[in-house]
Amino acid sequence: MKRILFPTDFSEIATHAFVHALEFSNAVGADLIVLHSYELLTFDEQFFHENYSMIYDSIEFSELDRFKEEVPKMHKLAQALALDQIKMTHRLMEGNLVSNIKKAVKEDKIDFVVMGTSGMTGWDAFFVGSNSGSVIIGVEVPMLCVPLSAKYRPIKNIGFTTRFRPKDKKPLQAVLEIAKKLNAKVKCLYVKTNTSDVSFETIDLWKKEYRKEPISFYIVLSDAIKETVIDFVSTKNIDVLTMLTYKRGFFEGLFVPSYGKKEEQELDIPILAIHSD
Repeated sequence: MKRILFPTDFSEIATHAFVHALEFSNAVGADLIVLHSYELLTFDEQFFHENYSMIYDSIEFSELDRFKEEVPKMHKLAQALALDQIKMTHRLMEGNLVSNIKKAVKEDKIDFVVMGTSGMTGWDAFFVGSNSGSVIIGVEVPMLCVPLSAKYRPIKNIGFTTRFRPKDKKPLQAVLEIAKKLNAKVKCLYVKTNTSDVSFETIDLWKKEYRKEPISFYIVLSDAIKETVIDFVSTKNIDVLTMLTYKRGFFEGLFVPSYGKKEEQELDIPILAIHSD
């Protein structure tokens, strides 16, 4: 892992996630590319045919001034955390956020993205619909999504929920590679419900295949999936919970109650989103 991309709008949420980005970059020995993306307003030329270009210029200059003002603050924060040795470069891009992130990932050969989640509760906003959620669908490199409630702590245990499907192996390998760089362990959880179709024979084959890796498997017989995952995160000291992109609906069910009320018990750890075919 050589380059990490950190998109920011300089908000409190982004500044909070920036600490995670710095610490993660330091842990894996990667450079940090900071991206500020902004969109120009759409004006009807029928009403602004004489001065719309001046309005565009005004917005661009305003964004540039803000960029120049905020970047030194980021370097000052890195220095305060004794992480100013990390090589940090900056990009200012006009356009759609997801498109700009995809462009930056390609042009800068990005290996990993760290981004704060938006909204009041972090988790709810992430799953209901947020910039972070949109990026997950559009970007194929691993992405660490940091809610405002997640305090930074060294990543020692990475949670990985699985249904022991063949297509889970590729993202699991990606997680294992990250874990080895961090000297962390991967803890796999399978919640076996009454309707589960995974045999214990399949589970044993997985255990044998990964017996030499820093990975352990936990099989819990329960129909209470949400409560089981929350308990797993707590009792197994999970620092980051992995989400496979094809399972987004599964996680929506975990953290956004169907009856529309705010869940009383929230998880306050980052999500590691891994693209899955």
